[in-house]
Amino acid sequence: MPNPIGLQKALAGADYPADRQQLVDLAKKNNADQDIIEALGALPEGEISGPDQVQKAVF
Repeated sequence: MPNPIGLQKALAGADYPADRQQLVDLAKKNNADQDIIEALGALPEGEISGPDQVQKAVF
């Protein structure tokens, strides 16, 4: 299960709003753990307005 600090590190430098694929690509670039990448990949389609929305969706 991903942890909030790991998620923050994975999304360092993110520009919002962003879509799911942009966040997955950024997490991979930031060498995120596989569980974080999978959690981001499960986010709903559409625009994500900010890190708080990502946190709510993942946790």
